[in-house]
Amino acid sequence: MPGYRPDVDSEPSAEVIVVGSGVAGLTTAVVLAESGRRVGVWAREPAGRTTSAVAGGLWWPYRIEPEPLVGGWALESLAVYGELAARPEETGVRMADGVHRGTRLDGLGAWAGRVPGLRDVAEGLAARLPVVDMPAHLAWLRERLAAAGGTVTRREVADLTAVPAAVVVNCSGIGARSLVPDPGVRPVRGQLVVVENPGITTWFTSVDHSSSASTYVIPQPGRLLLGGTAEEDDWSLEPDPDTAAAILARCAAVRPEIAGARVLGHRVGLRPARDAVRLERRLLPDGRVLVHNYGHGGAGVTVAWGCAREAAELAFPAAA
Repeated sequence: MPGYRPDVDSEPSAEVIVVGSGVAGLTTAVVLAESGRRVGVWAREPAGRTTSAVAGGLWWPYRIEPEPLVGGWALESLAVYGELAARPEETGVRMADGVHRGTRLDGLGAWAGRVPGLRDVAEGLAARLPVVDMPAHLAWLRERLAAAGGTVTRREVADLTAVPAAVVVNCSGIGARSLVPDPGVRPVRGQLVVVENPGITTWFTSVDHSSSASTYVIPQPGRLLLGGTAEEDDWSLEPDPDTAAAILARCAAVRPEIAGARVLGHRVGLRPARDAVRLERRLLPDGRVLVHNYGHGGAGVTVAWGCAREAAELAFPAAA
């Protein structure tokens, strides 16, 4: 893995250490490294085992607040993904058509009017949006970081004040609950089923915000991701067979060909929910800089680039 270091005692050459190797952490590290900073990422686990790796990967602001700020971050990220979609085999990003059933433009914020092609149709809201193959995209981010001179180190952080860098950026996701500590961070459990793709090329979502169950179908290379759930304050990472059966049934009711698809696996992730994204600059007791960038709920992929750029500006305001 380019730029990956299994474990070291310290990285004295790092000007910035980013804590967390999910999509928020890696994207923030890339932005900082490409601006000329010496960046190291410290992570308790490899990117492939983070919540980001489990995500469906459809660009859409979901379970994230506050909407006025989220809209700007999401649109900035949308522009980046639109560029990356020109190289899907390299970046893991491509554009795909689909429908959000039961959603209407007049029920969304001002940001929706700036999404190209987003329109009301009989079934709901149609759009051509980025779909991100998360394992591939995380690997690409690691390679891009390495090309900019950044490193990724397997290391658990128990105390942000003890991280030896002039600037520490906290992108620890659900881990922020104990690391900061921030009891306002809570899990929203998501379970999905991975099946062979019987030829479906469009995505579909149907979300009832009054229920923990939702329905979505997201095509990814070589597979189809079926969901899902939004179970608040549930820490279980074990797939539930009954939940999986219910997901398959809901998705097959929308696309009957799914009923005969071979199941390839099951995934569970814990979305790092918070009443509002925490994106702010603080000073540590010794005067060093701490930037928080966490609490992205179900939209970490959707806001990754917008939040990363703002975090970089907070870290080095004079250079912004």
